[in-house]
Amino acid sequence: MPKPVQGRMTADIEGDFVLFLIGMRIHKLWKVWKWFPVFAAMPRMLRELGQKPELGLLGTKTFFSLRSPYLIQYWRSFEDLHAYSVDGSLAHLPAWKAFNNAVGTEGDVGIWHETYLIKADQLETVYGNMPPVGLGAAFGLKPAIGKNRSAKGRLHRTDGNDQPDMDGHDKAT
Repeated sequence: MPKPVQGRMTADIEGDFVLFLIGMRIHKLWKVWKWFPVFAAMPRMLRELGQKPELGLLGTKTFFSLRSPYLIQYWRSFEDLHAYSVDGSLAHLPAWKAFNNAVGTEGDVGIWHETYLIKADQLETVYGNMPPVGLGAAFGLKPAIGKNRSAKGRLHRTDGNDQPDMDGHDKAT
């Protein structure tokens, strides 16, 4: 498990990227033969993507619940994500075809995804005494100092001096 990085940090993001959410919902738990192949396909894809960073996956986090596991993924570009999804020599396309052939529209298990194209200057992050998570894990961390001291600074709207001091006094006054 990663160790916490002491102090206030921000993600070291350079350039636009893609946020991709993907998951499944098991509608009929007892039909294991329908949903388990869908569930088992993702670890194979993640191993493949981890072994081939040139495919463009920057980071991922998996969340589990009884019926609805899902993943948050960060991709270098939409083009990389799309290229991976349609390349028949890689793990995704065969798994997608197998899902459609085995499950189709029966409704025993469902899949979903959402794709967000993120402009680097349209987001901000801060992590206090945390191990790298989310965008910080995908891109790396840097100290939240100077213009990166405040949320408005990280969004390039101020010089960062609008952040209140930790004792509650506004530094600007």
